[in-house]
Amino acid sequence: MMMEEATATSGGTAYLAPYGVGLGHASRLVMIADRLRQDGVQVHFSSYGEAAHYVSMRGYRCLMVPPVEFSWNNEGGFSIKDSISNIPVWFTNLARQVNQEARNMTAAGPDVVLSDSRLSPLISARLVGVPSIVLLNQVKLLLSPRLRQIAVARLFESVVGEFLGSMWGTADRVLVPDLPPPYTISAHNLWGVGSVAKRLEYIGFTAPRPHVTGEQVQAVADGLGLDRSVPTVFVHISGPMETRLPMIRLALQAARILDGRIQFIFSEGRPRGNPEPKKVGQSTWYYEWCPVRDEVFALCDLAVLRGGHTVLSQAIQFGKPVVTIPIENHGEQLGNSQKVAELGTGIMLHPKKLGPEQIAQAVEQVLTDPRFAKKTLELKKMTESLDGIENVVKIVKSYLS
Repeated sequence: MMMEEATATSGGTAYLAPYGVGLGHASRLVMIADRLRQDGVQVHFSSYGEAAHYVSMRGYRCLMVPPVEFSWNNEGGFSIKDSISNIPVWFTNLARQVNQEARNMTAAGPDVVLSDSRLSPLISARLVGVPSIVLLNQVKLLLSPRLRQIAVARLFESVVGEFLGSMWGTADRVLVPDLPPPYTISAHNLWGVGSVAKRLEYIGFTAPRPHVTGEQVQAVADGLGLDRSVPTVFVHISGPMETRLPMIRLALQAARILDGRIQFIFSEGRPRGNPEPKKVGQSTWYYEWCPVRDEVFALCDLAVLRGGHTVLSQAIQFGKPVVTIPIENHGEQLGNSQKVAELGTGIMLHPKKLGPEQIAQAVEQVLTDPRFAKKTLELKKMTESLDGIENVVKIVKSYLS
């Protein structure tokens, strides 16, 4: 269902708890926190991992909780074997998270808890009697395509999905930062779970809305020495560090194949990394941390991305077609990437046995076929009427005293 209008107040205290892996969940809660703080709302954060470092870097104190993370292999893929072996650790740390979050909430005295893709804050909020909201673009855990060929695995996926749906449903409101059906990017990760299906509220993307001027974009282009008549590709590989570097190395090899014909700008996405670009080829620039990400999104003709929901949302808001390379065996990213391909806004490359030549070919195909850009611009127009950040802020403020 679409979001209902909420009555806004000012003041009060909000407790924000983003998922700790990657930066997508943390970045959108920081945007929400910035808006709340402008209205005099006191904000408390809790998280772990890279997200906690990012929140601190943005000027907020972040209370640390024990991590609950998946495992990744040396090739940058999701490790099913190691993740299964870590299940006892997950349950132990989940219990520790619930205990720590309950203590944090008791000390902070929030009027409302906003969780981004984390269960423990919802459980803790219920224990201490505080209303909770969950921001969620993945209700169920999708198994890899190989495992889903097995009937028992599909049954397991369905049963676990219904259980997780019931857990997410303990929140007072379940907000989906996405477009309404049939254009929902996270459709494969959301639909088909009866225990929570009727609770989903589609509020629009919560990726940063484009706010850069032509002068700002041109200044970045001039600073890098870009030729605006030559296509520019933004390679923005997000996610856990273990998965980023192998894929960045592969994409750099693809850039060398196209060097001189296409310009590339890489962002490693390393918090506290060097913000100054290095030239690593005839027409390739590399940022450890890109402080002008919006400007680069605005000036590029194509983005090479993982399948994370936040960055795909941002690409659509900027009207940029994509080449997606989801993390191997990562159900959410595979589902998002598949939907993007179905909508015609980009090409999905399967990460297994992927070579630089395939990346180079996909980049050239999207750049030379105008249908990809046309479909993306159609979706971009839809996003302009749904401001996800503003909608979340209104809902949060409706709980403040």
